[in-house]
Amino acid sequence: MLYDLAINLYDIGVHLAAPFSRKPRKMMKGHWVVFNVLRQQIEKDADYIWFHAASLGEFEQGRPLIEKIRAKHPDYKILLTFFSPSGYEVRKNYRGADIVCYLPFDKIGNARRFINIVNPRMAFFIKYEFWKNYLDELHRRHIPVYSVSSIFRRDQIFFKWYGGTYRNVLKDFDYIFVQNEASKRYLAAIGINCVSVVGDTRFDRVLQIRSEAKDLPLIEKFRGNSVVMVAGSSWQPDEDLFIEYFNTHPEMKLIIAPHVTDEGHLIEIIDKLRRPYVRYTRADMKNVEQADCMIIDCIGLLSSIYRYGDLAYIGGGFGVGIHNTLEAAVYGIPVVFGPAHQKFMEAIGLLKAQGAFCINNYKELSQLLDRFYSDPDFLKESGENAGKYVSDHAGATDKVLSHINF
Repeated sequence: MLYDLAINLYDIGVHLAAPFSRKPRKMMKGHWVVFNVLRQQIEKDADYIWFHAASLGEFEQGRPLIEKIRAKHPDYKILLTFFSPSGYEVRKNYRGADIVCYLPFDKIGNARRFINIVNPRMAFFIKYEFWKNYLDELHRRHIPVYSVSSIFRRDQIFFKWYGGTYRNVLKDFDYIFVQNEASKRYLAAIGINCVSVVGDTRFDRVLQIRSEAKDLPLIEKFRGNSVVMVAGSSWQPDEDLFIEYFNTHPEMKLIIAPHVTDEGHLIEIIDKLRRPYVRYTRADMKNVEQADCMIIDCIGLLSSIYRYGDLAYIGGGFGVGIHNTLEAAVYGIPVVFGPAHQKFMEAIGLLKAQGAFCINNYKELSQLLDRFYSDPDFLKESGENAGKYVSDHAGATDKVLSHINF
């Protein structure tokens, strides 16, 4: 009852916020049409495999699984649902799925109506998705449901004395594929034993991204023979540090791909620069040769840009948390980030593998970059460590598929 009350209050809150905020408004519009979309697009005689991801990051974890199933079992149709507009709006035209739509709020009526229409052959929920009513309904109908790339921590509600209702939700899964041994131990302690440690499918995804990386002639021309640092998904506190270093070290070139690319933030970056720069959308084969810094003022290129770097700075470590480290590490370059990384297993793994480095202030960043630029062997070895860490942890997708009966 408390869970259902919380979901209803959340639904009301989103409706109240919709007139004033774009994200809730997009969510509401998507929810209003979802059942019509499903009735129009579902093929009644087809078998659907349902994948649910909260947002874009979880989708990227599920994507290798979606695409391998589609390649090996083309007779199945794929339904992909998102909860967040930040996932749906980016991937609503994803060709790897037959239908892409929002998942309505986790109310009993919505769950029954949704599953009545879709009647999936099986379902995959990615990482932290534990929607009680949907899972209960799938379990009641004996539809196999799997949790993929999940990770559990001791402080989660499942392991609290008052978390009995939430522990029961985990029993709805036919199998849970976790990232690490600690997660398996926590689950075993509460009687959840249909669990395998397979790792994180994101490693498979970044290897796939690397194989599909775009050629970017302007960035290749900009790079030349210089040692280049790529600053990916940077925020203002990150930029204050690495731009200060860049301004006084002519031996380096810098590519900045900020997390926010609106004009106001781009102007803030430009105001801090004391060396020649060029914006990517205004670059040509002549002016890139005159620039020491390239600002990526568009989206969708970062995962390909890392291939042109010799090292990477990953933003977010002085805020709520770092962004994707694996997209850079897969190219065999060391990664640097701030202190807010403790919740990211891959960052901790890269640190242990000596392919990543945490800095807490400008002094530490300066000392580290000084060493990278003065010691090519250290730079090379650190990058090799990063690349090896990624390749050594690949294969989760195949491990998951080996447990599934199609």
